[in-house]
Amino acid sequence: MDGQSPRPQAHRRPEREGSHNYDIESTDGAGGPPWRQNGSSEALLRYDDGGVGDRGSAREPLLRKRTMNTTSQIAIVGANVCPIESLDYEVVENDLFKQDWRSRKKKQIFQYIVLKWTLVLLIGLLTGFVGFFNNLAVENIAGFKLLLTGDLMLKERYFTAFLAYGGCNLVLAVAAAAICAYIAPAAAGSGIPEVKAYLNGVDAYSILAPSTLFVKIFGSILGVSAGFVLGKEGPMVHTGACIANLLGQGGSRKYRLTCNWLRYFKNDRDRRDLITCGAAAGVAAAFRAPVGGVLFALEEAASWWRSALLWRAFFTTAVVAVVLRSLIEFCRSGKCGLFGQGGLIMFDLSSTVATYSTPDLIAIIILGIIGGIFGGLFNYLLDKILRVYSIINERGAPFKILLTITISVITSMCSYGLPWLAACTPCPVDSVEQCPTIGRSGNFKSFQCPPGHYNDLASLFFNTNDDAIRNLFSNGTESEFHMSTLFVFFTAVYCLGLVTYGIAVPSGLFIPVILAGATYGRIVGTLLGSISDLDPGLFALLGAASFLGGTMRMTVSVCVILLELTNDLAMLPLVMLVLLISKTIADNFNKGVYDQIVVMKGLPYMEAHAEPYMRHLVAGDVVSGPLITFSGVEKVGNIVHALKLTGHNGFPVVDEPPLTEAPELVGLVTRSHLLVLLKGKMFMQDQVKTSGSLVFQRFGAFDFAKAGSGKGLKIQDLDFTDEEMEMYVDLHPVTNTSPYTVVETMSLAKAAILFRALGLRHLLVVPKTPDRPPIVGILTRHDFVEEHIHGLFPNLNPHRFHSTSMGG
Repeated sequence: MDGQSPRPQAHRRPEREGSHNYDIESTDGAGGPPWRQNGSSEALLRYDDGGVGDRGSAREPLLRKRTMNTTSQIAIVGANVCPIESLDYEVVENDLFKQDWRSRKKKQIFQYIVLKWTLVLLIGLLTGFVGFFNNLAVENIAGFKLLLTGDLMLKERYFTAFLAYGGCNLVLAVAAAAICAYIAPAAAGSGIPEVKAYLNGVDAYSILAPSTLFVKIFGSILGVSAGFVLGKEGPMVHTGACIANLLGQGGSRKYRLTCNWLRYFKNDRDRRDLITCGAAAGVAAAFRAPVGGVLFALEEAASWWRSALLWRAFFTTAVVAVVLRSLIEFCRSGKCGLFGQGGLIMFDLSSTVATYSTPDLIAIIILGIIGGIFGGLFNYLLDKILRVYSIINERGAPFKILLTITISVITSMCSYGLPWLAACTPCPVDSVEQCPTIGRSGNFKSFQCPPGHYNDLASLFFNTNDDAIRNLFSNGTESEFHMSTLFVFFTAVYCLGLVTYGIAVPSGLFIPVILAGATYGRIVGTLLGSISDLDPGLFALLGAASFLGGTMRMTVSVCVILLELTNDLAMLPLVMLVLLISKTIADNFNKGVYDQIVVMKGLPYMEAHAEPYMRHLVAGDVVSGPLITFSGVEKVGNIVHALKLTGHNGFPVVDEPPLTEAPELVGLVTRSHLLVLLKGKMFMQDQVKTSGSLVFQRFGAFDFAKAGSGKGLKIQDLDFTDEEMEMYVDLHPVTNTSPYTVVETMSLAKAAILFRALGLRHLLVVPKTPDRPPIVGILTRHDFVEEHIHGLFPNLNPHRFHSTSMGG
């Protein structure tokens, strides 16, 4: 929490001591907007995040009623409440920084540039290897399970086959849930909302930790192999980000994997760039879509972008593509077990001649409308289901595993039981593939059918998800799937996709959405076959695009990913049209699925635009206190006292007489810099401003670099004698002398846009008029959150100005 107050008497006064981090502050309405209650006192519950971070929002994670008002990173499966920090992308321009850049040689600058490109190369290599390993493991584990079940069915031991199938699924599901619940709860779910929030400036504990990376990789393998209706694409984005974070922080001290030569990257700005490249590499590894990966990072993940980052992200995804192609070519020789034609989803529809006319466009428009409606409904139902799951998962790890077991049993019963409802179909005479399929994958699953026949519903259910998508996207198969089969499969996949996301397993939404979209795309293509000449496989592709647009609200990146998957550039105009229509329709109902999950997790995400009601507030309205400032030469005891009793991360430094003629704002000093300075114990007997030469001799710029995850210095680690507590320390060498400031009369909307665009952690508010203290307060991420503003102004209706201010 960064204290703020317009009251000068709060100067250098720590918050009251207590057993928790809440402040009850009584404020009156004087000077506030007209809707604030004038002349009355309001008790405001002030939140302190209890860590080294700034304040979190008052938003309830997963909107569950709790005994405390707290904002935390909480995994969608109900992990323990953890403190949130904000990331600071601002360059701290203090004397040490200036001295470091002045003394830096060309060799060091060249080393920094080479290391940066080396790191993105390593991110691409490692993410490519992990992506291939995931697919290799899934194809072999799932393939063994399906072959075992198929062999038992050929012997007509159907009940034993179900026990084997369901038992394998159950063991895999329990293993995935156990490592997730006990080792890294933050690894549950997709991971894209967490990466998106991190790149927005929200640093929640353990979301990119090595333990999370481990569980993300192996939990995703086990979960997908267990037959759940989920994908490994979302987890791959999180995996790529975790790999980038591990490399960027110089390894991990906890696991004895540290590298001193990576000290250049011990700052939030460079780590943000690396993690952006990692997210792009994850998409490229999941879909074999390098350009789509770059666009995904640009459109959905990153909050800040620049041309240099575009080059590095493109280089990273190109490395991923080369690695995957090399490894897949190696596996074509049959050295990779059951990998074969399965694995990385790649559907070649280029052999289909995509000529379309006006009636085809009518069918495409209908698909887009259906995708928008189904996508909005999917997001609405998922929101309700996750709220219920949060109640179950908050009871602890055993309940998470029990919920996973329940969903696993339901999924196994559907996958094995529903194909019995389908009638056997004679094999097509002109079939290119073997019919019925002998082995793991293929379009024509025999299931319980006699020789020469196949079960079309089993061809979808009794396969890996990637193979099911491949079957739906296959061209020249107009009569392969019955209409009843498609309706049953769509209903089952739609429902199973909803109830599966949220269990204690790393799970992505891309595959369930593509499966459901491709299915109703085929349904629409079959129903409109009389007016359209497009192949059902193309309708399946367009259906998948429409559902992706309706749920995730991504357009450019999804369009390119689908085109890279299908190798069908002729479909570009139709894919663009269906995406635009579905997104437009769905936007009328709710937000995109990842935006909804960010809100449910209580992550204080800042949008690129300011909310309309912020235009009716000014920066001075939302700063509150008490504000804690330090003098340029401060007593050690005052600093230690303030650090122990508050969780503030930033403290304004104000020089006062006799150091200056009048109070003067020197800048801002951060908690981490104060702790390093105190640890060095370069104290003075008198309150005298020094030149800083002693600090330059004792410290270098890298001594103040950001530590790795959870390894920062804490005030509890330091001990001081009574004599030292009465001594003084000069803060000028470590004070950021050029912090971003705004005048107190600036509109809150303008300040919010500035805050997000610059990636700030602290924004200082200065007075409009002279003869006042040089600083009014500090704006942090918390001050722009709707719940905080509503707490300050209960009579302010955030939606009141929505319609009146949209135009201006």
